[in-house]
Amino acid sequence: MTAKIVLLGATGYTGARTAEAMTRRGLRPVLAGRNRERLATLAERFGGLPIATADATDPASVRALIDRGDVLVSTVGPFAQFGEAAVAAAVDAGAIYFDSTGEPPFIRRVFEQHGPAAARTGAALLPAFGNDYVPGTLAGALALTQAGVATAAVHVGYFIIAGGAAQRGQAFSKGTLNSLVGVLLEPMYRWRDGALQDEPAGARYRTFYVAGKDRPGVSIGATEQFALPRLAATGVAPRLREVDVYLGWFGPISRAVHLSSRAAPLFAKLEPVSKALTAVGRLAVKRAAEEPNAASLAGSTSYFVGEAFGASGQRLATVTLTAPDGYAITADLLAWGAGHALEHGVTGLGALDPVSAFGLDTLRAGAAEAGIVPM
Repeated sequence: MTAKIVLLGATGYTGARTAEAMTRRGLRPVLAGRNRERLATLAERFGGLPIATADATDPASVRALIDRGDVLVSTVGPFAQFGEAAVAAAVDAGAIYFDSTGEPPFIRRVFEQHGPAAARTGAALLPAFGNDYVPGTLAGALALTQAGVATAAVHVGYFIIAGGAAQRGQAFSKGTLNSLVGVLLEPMYRWRDGALQDEPAGARYRTFYVAGKDRPGVSIGATEQFALPRLAATGVAPRLREVDVYLGWFGPISRAVHLSSRAAPLFAKLEPVSKALTAVGRLAVKRAAEEPNAASLAGSTSYFVGEAFGASGQRLATVTLTAPDGYAITADLLAWGAGHALEHGVTGLGALDPVSAFGLDTLRAGAAEAGIVPM
């Protein structure tokens, strides 16, 4: 049987953009989701693609979509709520799995809990294969390889810079906002001396020089904390001891986000408080539009900075990549990754990062096709 691509969550905002990006590449994914009528409409829009119904909360229905060697692409966020069934199905089938998550706790579960099982069944899992967190992984890996064996630390920063009308519209989809609310009080992580260490989101604060000025960012768990130590361990940077990732989406309120991180562990332990805060967040998201404002996306530019430092804190290398809006990045990366995996496979089994799965040169070329290029 010929291997195929299955796109789960195809009728959502990110899913539909990914379907479009796939068809531009000449791919014919099976569009999967709960609503057959909406799937049929989307399939007709893209030239009569095959469709299949499945419930993202039902592992058996997702498992029925795929066979060994197939490529399953999941865009069914929030992943903490809807993502587990697709991962479990891919592991059981021995399939290649990609997703669009940006949720650090879910990424960690894929690597630590699902990864070992996937290695046993012959599956390959690539979570967060979009704007979160492929471009930063690439920037960090390039800085790491440029600096070489003297590298002791790598810092990565993510920034979105808008101008004019772009500042006035909603810049994120409702799905993205729901994901942010879902991880608001969840523990994050950093990488130090060979291991992940728990810490609250925003525990650390620093600035990066981006687009002509210093811009603040707050720390977050991501894929880089898994990818860059693996790359370093191949002999590229045996002295690497620190990998930090910073999110620069909050602009002037970054300092407040950082200061509030001290209270997050306490709030998380107080169930009534955590439920109330989450409920307030969900209510705010409920009022948001399903899709981000088109002008906001068109007027925005994404920047990804990777910096490598020596043992004394001296900066050894800086790599800055730039790209269009994050949803275009995610759709194009998922389309490229799925197509490449279908034709050539990936390197390795279990939970993989983009560099180990494709190699740095191939990943750099694929990212360029998605518009992620050096400044």
